Amino acid sequence: TLFPYTTLFRSVTMLKKILIIEDDKSIAEIERDFLEINGFETFIVADGIKGLKYASSGEYDLILLDLMLPNINGYEICKKIRGIIDIPIIMVTARIEDIDKIRGLGLGADDYISKPFSPTELVARVKANLAQYERLRGNVFLAEEIQVGNVRINSKAHRVYVDDHEIEFKNKEYELLLFLVTNADVVFNKEILYEKIWGMDAYGDSKTVAVHINRLREKIEKDPSNPIHIQTVWGAGYRFKV
Repeated sequence: TLFPYTTLFRSVTMLKKILIIEDDKSIAEIERDFLEINGFETFIVADGIKGLKYASSGEYDLILLDLMLPNINGYEICKKIRGIIDIPIIMVTARIEDIDKIRGLGLGADDYISKPFSPTELVARVKANLAQYERLRGNVFLAEEIQVGNVRINSKAHRVYVDDHEIEFKNKEYELLLFLVTNADVVFNKEILYEKIWGMDAYGDSKTVAVHINRLREKIEKDPSNPIHIQTVWGAGYRFKV
């Protein structure tokens, strides 16, 4: 994944810039108004092609991405963005089926919020995702190389190797794996994992955690249906077993 210099070295004193890709003008304006009241700088794009162009520029700290857009839908935009830039992406969708949420998270979205939404919840999710992103990017106490069993993580380069073969991980997948590995053999319930990785508790969604756990198993376990490392402790939560 490429990290544009404009994103990596933007001064922390500058206003955080949020790109809103939304073709419903009224919803986009609500998002804009509440974010600007809370100290963010915003820019609205109503078209999928233009949204992808601006999202790929490296000028924004977070993207609010609608699913149903003209020309290119939100799924395709998310997939393309993840190939060139590493910033939080929150999908905003009127579609409430679990399969839609799973698909979006699988393509690299960090979080999602369903329409109609509370503006205060939207702002809280934006703040939480930005804070978590900055906290993880600023982690200097982790060892550069972390090895547990056949899983090796280069925390400086954000690369993961399983049996010395590099495996690609999306943002939250990587963060969740890193957290579990650095707390090996400790059991965490879904609520704690959501709080630790997504930075929120009041709006936690256990399905989000379950989706990411399943994707981790698909990537690091030889038999995802019978995991050796990422185990379910029934009635308690999950752990990374050494």
